[in-house]
Amino acid sequence: MANKRLFYLSCTVALFVIELLIALYVHDTIIRPYIGDVLVTILVYVCVRIVFPYGIRLLPLYVFIFACGIEFIQYLQIIEVLGLSGNVIARTVIGTSFSWIDILCYGAGCLVCLFDRYLYRLAGDK
Repeated sequence: MANKRLFYLSCTVALFVIELLIALYVHDTIIRPYIGDVLVTILVYVCVRIVFPYGIRLLPLYVFIFACGIEFIQYLQIIEVLGLSGNVIARTVIGTSFSWIDILCYGAGCLVCLFDRYLYRLAGDK
């Protein structure tokens, strides 16, 4: 079990660093808005897998629902409601605008998570 947790911790750290680099340095029209959304769902998934290394059967679905919930609060303009418009961290973490394309990206990330058991096996453990 420790090997699985270490694997998911390593994935979490790597994805977090990638997401941080994207947020800080990438200001394009493809990687930041789309690839970043795909990766963030994978990041949430592997983070949960640290705590539950043998998995939760419907975890990709739960992550997708969570991501859609965040997108819904963007639709409600929660940043403005809470008075956090000037807070760069809150704007980056929560986001500021609703988009159906973001939901498609979250779905794509969750589809990648369905292949988790195969990815873990490729890393060397059975």
